Formats: sequence, structure tokens, C-alpha cells
Amino acid sequence: MSKDNLQELFHQIKDDFNVEEPSINHQEKFLDKLNSQHKGVEKKSNRSLWKPVLSIAASIILLVALVFGNQPSNELKDLASISPEMAETQDFFTSTIEAELNKIQNESSPETKSLIEDALNQMQVLETNYEVLKQDLSESGNDKRVIYAMISNFQNRIELLENVLVHIEQIKQLKNTTNENSNTI
Repeated sequence: MSKDNLQELFHQIKDDFNVEEPSINHQEKFLDKLNSQHKGVEKKSNRSLWKPVLSIAASIILLVALVFGNQPSNELKDLASISPEMAETQDFFTSTIEAELNKIQNESSPETKSLIEDALNQMQVLETNYEVLKQDLSESGNDKRVIYAMISNFQNRIELLENVLVHIEQIKQLKNTTNENSNTI
């Protein structure tokens, strides 16, 4: 719009403007209202300052509680932690495995050394798998599938050791047979 158009517009609506004078005590009333609002704001501001501070503090406490409360426990569960029967089962398997390992160590010879080393490596793999199963058991809350997998792991270890003992016995028999044949010739 040009300047002339603006002046013409204001000239046309000049009668529509509020041209009345305020009352004589208008300024006093205005200041009283302003002062009364200022006192109310002051009271509210004291309360309103504490609300955000308290809500922030409560939020921080809640977050800390959630973070520290939901941390997984470092203790891994095993079969013994499930029930007394499972503790007996675990004790049976561990004692059987120890007995089989002792038998294998007693049968150690240069001919069986590689067989025993291979068996011990396989035992280490099964032990590592068992540690993973313990973690799964802790996370799953005593899931029966994990329990069965743990028992199966123990059985696999015992079966592995028994197979090694059978192979060691076969090696010993083969050695004896070879020695007898060489002595008779």
C-alpha cells in the first residue's frame, strides 16, 4: 500500500476509534490490580520453583533405581541352584566326570597322548557350552529346555570320556597283540 492509501484509510475510520477518556482514579485502580497480581505471582513463583525441582529430582531417582535395579546379576545359575534333586544330579555327573578323567590320565602313554589331548579339547568345548547354558538358565528363569540341555551336556561329556577309554583300551590291546606277534617270530 502506498502512503496516500494508508492516510485515506485512517481518515475513513477515524470515527471508529475509541476516544473516550479514562476515569480520574483509573491509574490508581490499575496500579492496585498490578500490585495484587504481583503478590500472587510471588507466592506462586515460590511454589512453582519447587515443583520442577522436585519433579526433576524424582525423575533422577527413578532412573537410578531402574538402572541399578535392572542390572543382571553376575551369579550364574547351575543345576544345583534349581532344586536339591538337581544338585544331586549335578554332583553325580561331576564326580563321574572326574573319575573318568582320572582313569584317562592314568592310562596316558605316548601312543594315547594325541587321543587324550583331543578329548580334553572337546571337553573344553563342552565346558564352554555349559557356561553358555548357565547364562541361558539365569536369563530364562529355569526353563526346562535349558535344564535338559545342561543334563545332556553332562551326558555328552561322560560319553566322550567313556569312548576315549574304550579307544585307549583298544590301543593297549593292539599294542599287546603286536608285541606278542613280534615275540613269536
